[in-house]
Amino acid sequence: MNNPKRTIAIVCGGDSSEHDVSLRSAQGLYSFFDKEKYNVYVVEIKRTEWHVNLPDGTTARIDRNDFSFRENGEIKLFDYAYITIHGTPGENGILQGYFDLVDIPYSTSGVLVEAMTFDKFVINQYLRSYGVSVAESLLIRRGCEHLVSDEEIMSRVGMPCFVKPANDGSSFGVSKVKNIDQLAPALRKAMMESDEVMVEQYLDGIEITVGCYKTKDKSVVFPATEVVTANEFFDYDAKYNGQVQEITPARIPEDVARRAAELTSAIYDILHCNGIIRIDYILTDNGEGGLKINMLEVNTTPGMTPTSFIPQQVRAAGLNITDVLTDIVENQF
Repeated sequence: MNNPKRTIAIVCGGDSSEHDVSLRSAQGLYSFFDKEKYNVYVVEIKRTEWHVNLPDGTTARIDRNDFSFRENGEIKLFDYAYITIHGTPGENGILQGYFDLVDIPYSTSGVLVEAMTFDKFVINQYLRSYGVSVAESLLIRRGCEHLVSDEEIMSRVGMPCFVKPANDGSSFGVSKVKNIDQLAPALRKAMMESDEVMVEQYLDGIEITVGCYKTKDKSVVFPATEVVTANEFFDYDAKYNGQVQEITPARIPEDVARRAAELTSAIYDILHCNGIIRIDYILTDNGEGGLKINMLEVNTTPGMTPTSFIPQQVRAAGLNITDVLTDIVENQF
């Protein structure tokens, strides 16, 4: 007798400014999954409203006691959760803790890793201790702005610099600050998204991003994508409204591509990640005619629309995204 199909929840939505972007990732994932192998449902959550989209176009409430739902009068349970929420609660460990409690395996890393990678300042300081190169930065907490002077920011970080929410998964609230007069408005803007704000040194160079996933049997690092935008930086419009050129594989020397792949694989192991991650880097002049690889950010729930970086990189690697997703799911059974 054939084994019954596993039932998979693609969990999307969330409570951040990128709620609607997450819905688009969910539709991309739904189109990628092998429907012959899995029963696939999209589950949308927003605060305490959790529902599953049913094939007939209706929705059913999710029972949060066990993550079950009713379809045609029958109670159904999920075997696996593929989390594609950009921001809270799917990218900061909260939802991972819930799935641990109800004993459902999921696609991302565990609670600690998600909490660390969600906080840009924390993950930068943690990986710096392993020898990973990161930009200089400092942290400013809401209500404590007076404890960090303009002079300290100038001496530690310099101008121009970036001001960004420290613990938010979105592209909202980020500013490029060119002079000290722009600092206070940038801090206010960032604090609309987060109670903690990171002021980060500006690094001038080539921006690339590299995806990776591992299973018990294989380690896969995808070809790097070069990110080119005429905007001041890779902001929301560049990311989601097409104001960017994405080149895969990146136009970088072969040895730099190899080193970026090795670093991505090493960070995956340092953090003990699970599923697909994507790490953003900026390549700067090392002063000796070569390129230095500086880590910008670790993304543990990268975008998964058909035009997102990861599907692009999967295609460039000559792989099939459906097979990649099957690898990731089956690795936990």
